[in-house]
Amino acid sequence: MNTNETSQTTFFTKEFTQNPYPVYEKLRETDPVFKVMFPHGEFGWIITRYEDAVEVLKDPRFSKDVAKRYGPENQSIFVNNMLFSDPPDHRRLRGLVQKAFTPKLVADMRSHIQEIADDLLNNIGSRDKMNLIDEYAFPLPIIVISEILGVPLEDQDKFRLWSNYIIDASNSDHAEMFEQHAREFTEYLTAWFAKVRENPGKDLISQLVIAEESGQQLTENELLGVVSLLIIAGHETTVNLIGNGVLALLEHPEQRDLLIQQPELIHNAIEEMLRYNGPVEFSTSRWALEDIEFRGQNIAKGELVIVALDSANRDDAKFKDADVFDITREKSSHLAFGTGIHLCLGAPLARLEGEIAIHTLLARFPEIQLQTDVTQLEWRPGMIVRGVKEIPVQLK
Repeated sequence: MNTNETSQTTFFTKEFTQNPYPVYEKLRETDPVFKVMFPHGEFGWIITRYEDAVEVLKDPRFSKDVAKRYGPENQSIFVNNMLFSDPPDHRRLRGLVQKAFTPKLVADMRSHIQEIADDLLNNIGSRDKMNLIDEYAFPLPIIVISEILGVPLEDQDKFRLWSNYIIDASNSDHAEMFEQHAREFTEYLTAWFAKVRENPGKDLISQLVIAEESGQQLTENELLGVVSLLIIAGHETTVNLIGNGVLALLEHPEQRDLLIQQPELIHNAIEEMLRYNGPVEFSTSRWALEDIEFRGQNIAKGELVIVALDSANRDDAKFKDADVFDITREKSSHLAFGTGIHLCLGAPLARLEGEIAIHTLLARFPEIQLQTDVTQLEWRPGMIVRGVKEIPVQLK
């Protein structure tokens, strides 16, 4: 493949966004560490094979710290968090947050998440159609993360708008709106932190504000960065896990029927949904801290490196019949939530939300079907999440 030709005609087009997997398959075979022009105008490397992906995600020579690459004066507040930091800052920031996502605390949320799923489906009433994303996949996780953080649920539509523009910032069509929405989001959070300082509660934002004031050195920018990450990542991954997962079942009705007949397969099914068409297509950015020879390619110091997680999860060298959607597949070590020190700390919560949402939906509407041809669905732009904007379904 020619780098420039593939960059301009294959990557990041509407056709690629709709189905990137044939492109990934070719790259894994012929050019697994591939130099490409990214939508924001920077050349960098895409890693497509599973084994290489794991190595890059764990290699400390690839930094997540934007300030090390561009200088602290050029970084957005949205990168002042554990996702975009290296040790020791990463350990400090993650430690402040992970206590809210322990296995026990997540397990204790099961009955409440079930109530939320039931209420959302009860709201459908006697209707026989719905937009799966707007009416179910989005509200369920945004309700949960809003309650964990202590932010007003009535502001969920604002969170969704701000999240979409921040996540899709790599899409040039959204770039000019990014600054406005980023400023609005920052102003909202700053005002909310002021309220919390006056009257802290038991929610996670209160804990973070108190931690900041008790000498744990969480700066105002770090507080903004951490909370914005939790709001965005706290619902985006699950929205697309539910959406992509249900879509895979609708495209493979024999798998849907099997899951209805054997609901105990739901744990396996969630893992397969994460592997088969995961909600996070690309890892966030890394930069080489030094000149690195990697799989025959010379990655220069400062160059951008991104892992194609969804490509790694379709690597036949790791997963037998990788392009086959099979909910009976044994639990796999997919990379949907990353790996290494930056493994998604909200993964257990996302899994639980996906499990409850999809199990409840199928139990209530076992005849659910896609209301349009799959080729007519519009996939979201941008370089991080992989998900459909709307999924119209027939319920009965």
